[in-house]
Amino acid sequence: MRFKQALTLAAAVILSTSTAQAQNVQPVEYTLENGMKFLLMPRDEQPNIITAGWIAPVGSANERPGITGVSHLLEHLLFKGTDSIGTSDPELDEQYREQLTEIREKMRAYTLDVQYKRMYAGEIENPWDPANDTDELRAMRAEMTALQDKQAEITIKNEFDSIYTGNGGSGMNAGTSNDFTVFYINIPSNKLELWSWMESDRLLDPSYRELDAERFVVIEERRQRLEATATGKLDEQFDSMFWVASPYNWPVIGWMSDLMAYTEGEIKEYFETYYQPANLTGVIVGDFEVEEAKRLVDSYFGRIPNKRPKAAPLVTHSVPLLGELRFSGECDCQDQVEVRYRSVPHGHPDEPVFDVIADLLNGRTGRLYKSLIEDQAIAALASAGNRSMRYAGSFSFSALPKGGAELSELEAAWYGELDKLKTELVSERELQKVKNQAAADNFRGLQDNSSLFFQLAITEAYGGYDYLNEYPKRIAAVTPEDIQRVAQEYFEEHERAVSYYTRRGGGEIELLTIDDVRASLPEEMAGMMIPQIEAELANLKSETDAEALRAQIEEMDAQAGMVPPQFETAMRFIKQQIQVRIDEIESGNVEGTEGGDQ
Repeated sequence: MRFKQALTLAAAVILSTSTAQAQNVQPVEYTLENGMKFLLMPRDEQPNIITAGWIAPVGSANERPGITGVSHLLEHLLFKGTDSIGTSDPELDEQYREQLTEIREKMRAYTLDVQYKRMYAGEIENPWDPANDTDELRAMRAEMTALQDKQAEITIKNEFDSIYTGNGGSGMNAGTSNDFTVFYINIPSNKLELWSWMESDRLLDPSYRELDAERFVVIEERRQRLEATATGKLDEQFDSMFWVASPYNWPVIGWMSDLMAYTEGEIKEYFETYYQPANLTGVIVGDFEVEEAKRLVDSYFGRIPNKRPKAAPLVTHSVPLLGELRFSGECDCQDQVEVRYRSVPHGHPDEPVFDVIADLLNGRTGRLYKSLIEDQAIAALASAGNRSMRYAGSFSFSALPKGGAELSELEAAWYGELDKLKTELVSERELQKVKNQAAADNFRGLQDNSSLFFQLAITEAYGGYDYLNEYPKRIAAVTPEDIQRVAQEYFEEHERAVSYYTRRGGGEIELLTIDDVRASLPEEMAGMMIPQIEAELANLKSETDAEALRAQIEEMDAQAGMVPPQFETAMRFIKQQIQVRIDEIESGNVEGTEGGDQ
């Protein structure tokens, strides 16, 4: 056994060293006359398949009060087609859109003038709620609905998606974050020209069709993701308190009042400023010929003009915390604690040190698990994480209590672990284990087209894809002294924010049901996913290893940022059921384990 462990360790060290020294991702760079840049990465590991897309270094941080959430809404609207895709009568469709824009402007002006005054006077709570309409607003809303019904007669639903899928495309999606927006799809190698036409048309002539309907889709998404979740509104307020002046202090999905208020003109101006070709990078990874790809992107994307001056740089940044902030709230949730600090932005020399510290603390062999879960037995879950974004970063510890443990005990235990990082040098053996795992994870992340696409696109949006090659070297160079210095410098009492969430009224948590999951999913997905979830729940009844189940929850938490919004309720339900099973096992109530090893 010792011999096998020695071989495994040696192999890991070799992998760590070779990956750090040899990783050399070098796409072909190609820039069009209009300034749009392309990263072309030919590889034949997956024959006849390409992952292609484009990324804009723009997200919620580029917004302002009044139009928060516009980046995310634009993500939705860009799936609704173009002047030529998504309608059977382009000329009539344009007429309807112009008329709808005129009515929206009238309704907005009236709401800001009349309805807001009624709200400030205490007559109504929400000036945008149709239930509070005056007769004048009801008449305008009826006129709008009549026009929308006419437009619907010539609208071809989901034509953008159907063209792609009809030609072998799969996985078409997009995502918006604080710092970037990305669109991507997998296509057969012989459909690169189709992709070039479709995406360039999306950028050249977006229709903003179905704006009103999509606005309410986003509003409902906000309700499901934030307002209807156990901790959503509390998290939103804690984030806002933590970031103070930073543009990270509003949610990516936007404030509700802004979602209702901004106009098509504001959306269009924002799009033309931030999504013009000089601010975009196209990324193509897979089985293709470079010269043919250059010809196609030049022919199609090269026709897109830059319509506005370059966007002004973001100048507002968060002010430092001058004292400890504490936030407490009640919710229909398990008690939980978070301690959060400011870390550093992407590319900062200390970023890899923060990432290594998080890796030292996490996982079933990490310090938090050994101390809080195993030795002290006061935590059901405990984790730490670093998030380095474009303009700032944060590092946080979070935990759920076990049994009768108090949140204050978990918080004190965290400070105990922090003191060790500040006063004791990490051993070379422990540090090397973390570096080995990071190197292995990094290596795996470059093995398929989609993973490589995302790493190229996101690092380029943050400042340059060369970071892919440099970061493993920076991780390998982290020393015990670096860890001690960073812990001492950044994790100060007066620079932290602490949140306590406690169960409302001390009563039982209102659990999600499978019907809640079914209602949250798009109709076409529910029929496929619900039977799979039910089968997994049946298998869960035979599980008797609580620690293995906790590991599953940790893995799901680590992947939470990659979960599409429409699957978030399903993810929360699955985590909930796993936790219920953990509680059953630890309480001795393990009925229904006929298939398990007793």
